[in-house]
Amino acid sequence: MLRKKATYLLLENDAESIKLRMLNWIQQFSILLFLDNNGYNAPVGNYECLAGIGGQEVVRPSDGDALIHLQEWHDTRQDWLFGHICYDYKNKLESKLSSNHTANTHFPDISFFQPEIVVYINRDRTKLCIESLKLTPDEVYDQILQSSEIKETALPQINFQQRILQQEYLGIIDTLRKHIEDGDCYEINFCNEGFCENVTIDPVTVFHKLNTISPAPFAAYYRLEDKHLMSASPERYLMKQGSKVLSQPIKGTAKRGTSAAEDEQRKTELQTSIKERAENVMIVDLVRNDLARCCEVGSIAVDELFKIYTFPQVHQMISTVSGQLQTGKPFTDAIRYSFPMGSMTGAPKIMVMQLIEKYEKARRELFSGTVGYITPDGDFDFNVVIRSLFYNAGTQYLSYQTGGAITYDSDPQQEYDEMRLKAWALERSFMLKA
Repeated sequence: MLRKKATYLLLENDAESIKLRMLNWIQQFSILLFLDNNGYNAPVGNYECLAGIGGQEVVRPSDGDALIHLQEWHDTRQDWLFGHICYDYKNKLESKLSSNHTANTHFPDISFFQPEIVVYINRDRTKLCIESLKLTPDEVYDQILQSSEIKETALPQINFQQRILQQEYLGIIDTLRKHIEDGDCYEINFCNEGFCENVTIDPVTVFHKLNTISPAPFAAYYRLEDKHLMSASPERYLMKQGSKVLSQPIKGTAKRGTSAAEDEQRKTELQTSIKERAENVMIVDLVRNDLARCCEVGSIAVDELFKIYTFPQVHQMISTVSGQLQTGKPFTDAIRYSFPMGSMTGAPKIMVMQLIEKYEKARRELFSGTVGYITPDGDFDFNVVIRSLFYNAGTQYLSYQTGGAITYDSDPQQEYDEMRLKAWALERSFMLKA
């Protein structure tokens, strides 16, 4: 089935209005993924906003090799796919791994859908493009324009419980440092869950609030029937353009200053921190090794090292690693050999994932997994699911997870404070008035 396509020119301020109208309009659909770049002028990226709307066909392989099934589906149909891969899909990629904690949000390990409608705004914010299987583009365009802009409204006040309380958290950090001292690992990403039970929220309104107070380049609202993701992710997991694949791991965080001078000082401190650079370079080496398994020999490059990017609540140290995908290999190999992303595990990968399972108290599910899209040409872009809220409307369970990279030099109280800083950015959505 061929898509009907049309392009509409946008005036200078049209893009934001269109995005707000789209957020209101898409609420009628039970399957969708809305991705927002929030105007970040990054060196790479294709869209200011991209949405896959309506599940024309859901690709959810439960048996065998899901990535092979996904590749075969795309090879046959050569159409758009949007969807997710949970962190727990690691168990299918490595037989030594398991996930034994209770699942609470119940996202399937992997799920993609062929959308009925694809809508996107280009990076220059000058064009709106619509591709549709059923409705005409004009019909879709009219429906978006007729929808009102979503409004910022008050959210319910929610008190999140912590899965691991402060004293236990500090003790676990010391235990992880002992594992590092004993040579079991070099760095480990350790996270804690905040959760609330029996709550009723409007997920689109929550996403809009989160996206307003914490705009990020890989923001996402994802609905898979009764399961919802509201994400303010600053991190790209993996992107493919032509034969080039690119990953941008984040390691290194500093709180924003209260004045311009203090803000600049904290950026400089982050840029020159030996500890933060050590964390970052270990993950860069891990990503280089992961990509080398699917890329041409000698093609791996570190395009950026220790670059500081600024976000509303924090400064982040980000590096960029790229390579040329091996000729004739399926594009899903880039996912197979790099998932889960090293910035959310640590090194060496299998050992630290076993330690994560041992010391964390909650199943990660979609947290530290990925959502994104695959184009008809086989290019793709996937984020890292962090700085995110998860909601199951059927069970009324709302949660998030935050944490950080632990090295031997980690100070337990500082690691706890960093974890809480990241959590506060999510919790404050339920503390502010409209």
